[in-house]
Amino acid sequence: MCLPLQLCFRPTVKANKKVRPALETVTVRTKPPPHVPIDEAIKGITLTKTCPVEVQEFTINKEFIPSSRSGSYAHTGFRDYMEDEHLRIDDLSICFELPSESPRPAAFYGVFDGHGGPEAATFVKNNITKILFQNTNFPMSIEVEKGFIGDAMDSLQRAYLLADKALSDARYGVSPATGTTALTALIFGRILMVANAGDCRAVLCRNGVAVDMSQDHRPANIHEMDRVKKLGARVLYGRLDGILSVTRALGDWDMKIPGRAAGAALSPLISDPDFQHVTLTEDDEFLILASDGIWAVMSSWRAVNIVRKELKKHNDPKRAARKLVRESYWLGANDNATVVVVCLSSQDQRSSMKLRPKGWLGRLLWWRKNQVISLS
Repeated sequence: MCLPLQLCFRPTVKANKKVRPALETVTVRTKPPPHVPIDEAIKGITLTKTCPVEVQEFTINKEFIPSSRSGSYAHTGFRDYMEDEHLRIDDLSICFELPSESPRPAAFYGVFDGHGGPEAATFVKNNITKILFQNTNFPMSIEVEKGFIGDAMDSLQRAYLLADKALSDARYGVSPATGTTALTALIFGRILMVANAGDCRAVLCRNGVAVDMSQDHRPANIHEMDRVKKLGARVLYGRLDGILSVTRALGDWDMKIPGRAAGAALSPLISDPDFQHVTLTEDDEFLILASDGIWAVMSSWRAVNIVRKELKKHNDPKRAARKLVRESYWLGANDNATVVVVCLSSQDQRSSMKLRPKGWLGRLLWWRKNQVISLS
């Protein structure tokens, strides 16, 4: 019998190959930029929405209340310094004054993969939530269920574009040759909304099945390839204009058309995010957000299986994130790697999940049943 490649092939590592041990924390020493209030940097900016927002109706079963418990792990890998940043806020009410009618849980997570230096990623990490909740009229209530999704998407898109525009402000000391991808996940009551610009990826584990909550914005993506070519860009050696490996990013103002607003339609490199949203149910176990250092060597379903097995052992999202990073280096990754694991169920994962069956026949049947699902 011919088995799928993922089941019959297991990479090997030479015995003399040294793998750098993982670190709990990574410290990057960079010159702090001059302090400029973010409100001043984005004051007076007028943006035009360039991506249509499709509003979907939904109903909420108020009997089920998800949880938001997270852990993260980051490692420099075999690079000289760290360019990834990540953000974990399990309770937004600690950082912002949310109205009493705002749903719970209210949480926000993000992974930002910088390039050309860590400055842009650090800036977006430090300011994206402030921009979102203080400068975009974010809807703080989901009582009007029909309009919440559209309003939240508008606010998130505006936050991305405002952060991108702020990166062009020379007062922050961020080089125009520096940029970052941005993947964020917002949990508001039972609504999970993921916004992505770049090649980080979010994967939801729903009853053991991997559900892709984002798409990679790279030239290999046929839709992105068509978009940038229609705007006159070239794709050389799998890179935008032979330089950048992503087609959407914040910053990189040396590659964006001068005089245009951030993410303008005439610029092949845009900061407009794509959106995916779901209503969380009892079947939703956890969410993985990770930089491309993970996805370069690992599929979504494999990452989900690794995290499920770890949570089955110890129910610790931080240890599960660390295991995923270490597994990626065992598979040959050499880039910075960052993983955020968000547990969505209040139940103890050690007793509530069924692992993938053992044995080649059981694994084959499981694999055929649980293919990766894409919401796009």
